[in-house]
Amino acid sequence: MLIGVLRRRALLALALPAALLALAACGAADRGGSSSGDAGGFATSRLSIMAPADPGGGWDETARALQKAARDAKLADSGVEVYNVPGAGGTIGLSQLITKHGGDARQLMVMGLVMLGAIETNKSAVNLSKVTPIAKLTEESEAIVVPAKSKYTSFEQLVADLKRDPAKVSFAGGSAGGSDQILLGLIAKAAGVDPRDTKYVAYSGGGEATAAILSGSVKAGVSGVSEFADQIAAGKMRLLAVSSDGVKVDGKPAPTIKDQGLDVELTNWRGVVGPPGLSAADQQKAVAWVRRLHDSPQWQQALKRFAWTDAFSAGGQFRQFLSSEQTRVKQVVTELGLNA
Repeated sequence: MLIGVLRRRALLALALPAALLALAACGAADRGGSSSGDAGGFATSRLSIMAPADPGGGWDETARALQKAARDAKLADSGVEVYNVPGAGGTIGLSQLITKHGGDARQLMVMGLVMLGAIETNKSAVNLSKVTPIAKLTEESEAIVVPAKSKYTSFEQLVADLKRDPAKVSFAGGSAGGSDQILLGLIAKAAGVDPRDTKYVAYSGGGEATAAILSGSVKAGVSGVSEFADQIAAGKMRLLAVSSDGVKVDGKPAPTIKDQGLDVELTNWRGVVGPPGLSAADQQKAVAWVRRLHDSPQWQQALKRFAWTDAFSAGGQFRQFLSSEQTRVKQVVTELGLNA
């Protein structure tokens, strides 16, 4: 049984007869994209990247970082559009991708662990079985923060109050069932608290969650480190803990949840997918384009800027990872009672 831990996982077309083209493209895509693969004009037409959340959150940051890197690296001749479709942990955007953009090779969507949790928690009518996996991009530690004026100066103090009366310790975070709420559930369970008794306030965008934390509307916040980094550096938030090892915030090693007495570790990952109905050749071109973008100095700079861990995998490797993550997240969400 999986409790208390979600561990970091690591996890063109050639000039062939038409009858062999699809087979050749599928083979290369399942190997994660050929290193010599040609993006084949994939982004010569204007490319659209959907961030299925409000501006200011991790998906929006990722989509706009992709946009900037593609522009600066000159990998998008006609430009890259980023647009937001917020709601229901990304499942509204997912529904639009599936129902409105089938077969459109100019369309990508940023997604990740949050969406898998939201699908299970919301009992969504749509899931990721119909999308076209392109690439996993990043992993990121989660952070537990409080306003700078909070009485809590340590994670242990926060957990002590959570044990005494979980309903009085409210947390702001991203969409219901996402990585933020999963982390809170894991913390509660490790502390001997029923996760269903915790008070979690879900927001569809990072900007709204940040505003709630800073205003004191909630006692604490949980989200990706990059979403709080500026507020911590400005002295407006106090960092209490992060959810994995080796993280620096504001230039200093960050204290982990595990080091402070609870056996909990979690990393949030993000990637990109395409709509259903892409041809094997189009999927291969998309994988090759994202691989070129990943390898560019401009994207490597974005990784450093946002303190994201490079977790790139593509094509068939990403498809296998996505399948295993869907099984894992469903198990954890059920175990924590978040989909009851």
